[in-house]
Amino acid sequence: MSETLLNQTKSAGHAGAHDDFDWNVDKRNAASYSKADQEALDKTYDNTFTTINDNEMMKGTIVGLTKTDAVVNIGYKSDGLISLNEFRDLTDVKVGDEVEILIVEKEDRDGHLHLSRKLARQQRAWERIVEVYKTGEIVTGYVTSKTKGGLIVDLFGMETFLPGSQIDVKPVTDYDQFVNKTMEFKVVKINEVIRNAVVSHKALIESDIEAQRTEIISKLEKGQILEGTIKNVTDFGAFIDLGGLDGLLYITDISWGRVNHPSEVLQNGQKINVAVLDFDDDKKRISLGLKQLTPHPWDALPEYIKEGNKVKGKVVNIEDYGAFLEVEPGIEGLVHVSEITWSNQPINAKEFFKMGDEHEAMIVSIDKEERKMSFSIKKMTQDPWDEIENKFSVGSRHTGLVKNLTPYGVFVELEAGIGGMIHISDLSWVKRFNHPSDFTKVGEKLEVVVLGVDKETRKLSLGHKQIEEDPWTTFETVFPIGSRHEGVMIRKEEKGGIIQLQYGLEAFAPTRHLKKQDEKMIALDETNEFIILEFDRNEKRIMVSHSKVWEIAVSDAREGARKDAETEADNTKKAVKNLQSKVEKATLGDLNVLADLKRKMEGNE
Repeated sequence: MSETLLNQTKSAGHAGAHDDFDWNVDKRNAASYSKADQEALDKTYDNTFTTINDNEMMKGTIVGLTKTDAVVNIGYKSDGLISLNEFRDLTDVKVGDEVEILIVEKEDRDGHLHLSRKLARQQRAWERIVEVYKTGEIVTGYVTSKTKGGLIVDLFGMETFLPGSQIDVKPVTDYDQFVNKTMEFKVVKINEVIRNAVVSHKALIESDIEAQRTEIISKLEKGQILEGTIKNVTDFGAFIDLGGLDGLLYITDISWGRVNHPSEVLQNGQKINVAVLDFDDDKKRISLGLKQLTPHPWDALPEYIKEGNKVKGKVVNIEDYGAFLEVEPGIEGLVHVSEITWSNQPINAKEFFKMGDEHEAMIVSIDKEERKMSFSIKKMTQDPWDEIENKFSVGSRHTGLVKNLTPYGVFVELEAGIGGMIHISDLSWVKRFNHPSDFTKVGEKLEVVVLGVDKETRKLSLGHKQIEEDPWTTFETVFPIGSRHEGVMIRKEEKGGIIQLQYGLEAFAPTRHLKKQDEKMIALDETNEFIILEFDRNEKRIMVSHSKVWEIAVSDAREGARKDAETEADNTKKAVKNLQSKVEKATLGDLNVLADLKRKMEGNE
């Protein structure tokens, strides 16, 4: 307020608040601070409070409670509020309790101190998780819920993931049974960037199993007998649980006999005694045997297994060269294909034998050292070739079964072990076949005549056409050379065509003999007249020609015309001679007649 204004107020009779204050008093007695003093005082003031930074962990004391928040003092110039939701894990929260908090912000946009107990717990939980991950320590967690592919586990107050594959060593399908349960875990994977952790309960089980394995293997000895439980049956054997350690029982070590599949004698969950055959300390592999608990059957053969005895056996294996018959578990022998039947015709063992079928056979040989035995089925009956001449003499007729076809003939079985071959040329007197399949089929019955018997090679020569007399002797009189017959071309060949004549006979016509008079060639299925050019009864061959038919006709026509001209000329000569003998002198008219006769004769000539 200016001095003029003050005087005006006083003169107006108005009294001020500090009328007695002397504004003119010298200010030299007033205290003041220098800049350095000011900074020192500020520093002293600031030191009375705790120094804090964002994201810092520290202790705080609850100094007050509201309906929704807890007031926490950390020794800063202001207190912070923390929602009571972050204290739900504590049953009794009261003033004076000390809690660990995380400073989120010293001052938010409203100038408030932002604290969090939840983030502090998560920070401590993550530090602890990283620590146990590095040390491999076993920790306890609480399964809170199920999620896709596994479970959520609360570990130190932080959520971690338990994959379904890490719950147990056995596959787990029902995850709900583990919810709200406390279990032990190992931290097997962490991601520090996103603070994510994976835990495993299976790792603990495997660790225990590994310890058990080490202990069991340290006590193992070859030949040791152990009790185990069948864990899993596979195509190649079975896995046996030996009490924390698995061993493998191969299919070949299950029984001395043949086993097609382990499930025939073993079942999951079955308890059995097994012998330790071998083990590998490094790979933790154990080979087990079941059959080794009993003596080998070959070491004590039954009395009835002797050479020459007849036995019954089950087919346990079939190969191209024969079949194996098992007469006792672990005792088997081979029936070679040559010992199936007396016939020398090759037999396919896979067609004769069926797996599991029983056959009676004779023991031919036994080798105990090699543990091998051979059987014979054909020797169960008498060799039919011993009396072959009596039953199948040369010239005798029989009915047989077509068993096989080859390019050169037909194999016919007359009875078990007896059969013979019909050569393709002995199928028919009149027809020639490119292949026996054009004449017969496998499985058909066929009449045959025995043409020859070779006892040493055990072979019969058979014929089919011989059931009838050779018709070619008669055909020779029916089809003499030069005779004409009607025929049909049934097949074309490289050098001609096959002509079918009467009685089913087939003849050959060379290409040049298939030409017709109009210069065209005879077509398939075309009927024409043919002349027999050649007839060979021994070789059963006929050659014919169509061209000769019309060539002969043309030649005959020319010969007839020539003979007619010669006859007419002879008659003219005779007439002239008769006339000359009657006329002594020729007249002019006679001369003219004679001249005409001469010209005519010359023309005929």
